[in-house]
Amino acid sequence: MISFNSIPLTLRTPGQYLEFDNSQAMRGLPAVAHKVLVIGMRLATGTINANVPTKILSASQAEQAFGRGSQLANMLTAFKVANRTLDVTAIAVDELGAGTAATGTITVTAGPSVAGTFALYVGGVRLQVGVAAGASATVVAAAIVAAVNAATQLPVTAANAAGVVTLTARHKGVEGNSIDVRVNYYAGEMLPAGLTLTIVPLANGAGNPNIADAIAAMTDVQYNTLAIGFTDAATLAAVTAWLAVRWGPLDQNEGHAFVGASGSHASLITLGDAQNSPHLTILGASRSPSAPWIWAAVAAAVDAAETDPARPRQTLLLPGLLAPAEEDRFDRDDRNLLLYKGISTTVVDSGDLVRVERFITTYQEDATGIPDESYLNIETVRTLAYIRYAVRTRIAARFPRHKLADDGTNYGPGQAVATPSVIRMELLHLFRELEEAGLVENFDQFKADLIVERNASDRDRVDALIPPDLINQLRVFAGLVQFIK
Repeated sequence: MISFNSIPLTLRTPGQYLEFDNSQAMRGLPAVAHKVLVIGMRLATGTINANVPTKILSASQAEQAFGRGSQLANMLTAFKVANRTLDVTAIAVDELGAGTAATGTITVTAGPSVAGTFALYVGGVRLQVGVAAGASATVVAAAIVAAVNAATQLPVTAANAAGVVTLTARHKGVEGNSIDVRVNYYAGEMLPAGLTLTIVPLANGAGNPNIADAIAAMTDVQYNTLAIGFTDAATLAAVTAWLAVRWGPLDQNEGHAFVGASGSHASLITLGDAQNSPHLTILGASRSPSAPWIWAAVAAAVDAAETDPARPRQTLLLPGLLAPAEEDRFDRDDRNLLLYKGISTTVVDSGDLVRVERFITTYQEDATGIPDESYLNIETVRTLAYIRYAVRTRIAARFPRHKLADDGTNYGPGQAVATPSVIRMELLHLFRELEEAGLVENFDQFKADLIVERNASDRDRVDALIPPDLINQLRVFAGLVQFIK
């Protein structure tokens, strides 16, 4: 007897009745509707309140929603430069009222002897400041202030007092200490003759927002990728704990967070050593002119754009980021050590473009403190997330309203009955498709080790041991050149 879903056996009225069943319609692997979440601070000039998930379609919408010059608007602008097509949601947080805004200074120590223009970079944004020959320190400082305050997308505002320009972060908090200020980044840029400036970097910012309410606002919506604008210990602990729960077998709501961090090699190692999560990637920015939260947004955009979860990210361009000055770039030994401390690395190509060297997670040891590389690579966690999604989708589609019987049960053709061996065969077919897509390998091993059995205590349940051998990434080629003279 055939199992129908909608046509009853008690139907007596004449007619031809046909229902549709899509349980066998799906062919091939499922596509993931990738969603991204960006979290950062808003300004009071924004039209969207804190902790309200908001779809963002453009940079101009982000500026209106969260305030031009806000951390969140600038993150979203950078994201849209790197990836214009993905589904992006933003959640704003308000700065900590009890916090302190970072400040720094630019002191004009001598005026120019000739007229000219120099390039001032604030948070990676290039400003051109024109000065006249013989201009006083106060006049030059006023020109700097005018240029800074006219660029309302900057993360700082400026004020002049007798030739000393004070830069103040728009937001209170420790992140303001990472705003870079410098002159003459590109080759050929120089100060007009006679002009000298002394820059004191922004510092003394204190207090970051509590993002607990932002986390609560996410509810159960799945965000595959997150860009977070903060690197303080409390925020990273909250985010990774939340992602660990969502990754669990009951939620199955996988997501991966990206943050950026600037600073010395030693400070990055300290940051990486304090983390141990397979759900977090920290991108080491060294002393890039671009703010670390911009690095987080761009890295998230580039990784989320990769449709093949297992394909290595190395060499991918991180568009819009300004590379650290040559003297601030980490050499191979430095980067290798960072990769052992949970910090992802980049390289700078011959055109001074920033490219991914390796994206890793911060997972470094198991629960007993033993070094563990099982979740080291972001490709591993991305592939595992996709395989789980593919298995769930396949089982739900093939056996939506099936009865369950032991193997060998003599049920009639067309009956909606599943047995462990039937489910096992479906998993083998799925593995073949995953293998053809270049996500797994070693079918014979998988087939030999795959176990599908009916639960002895709960007769409505099937248990499966699914042992995929994940495909790996070609990262290192080593050759011994044994020459003959």
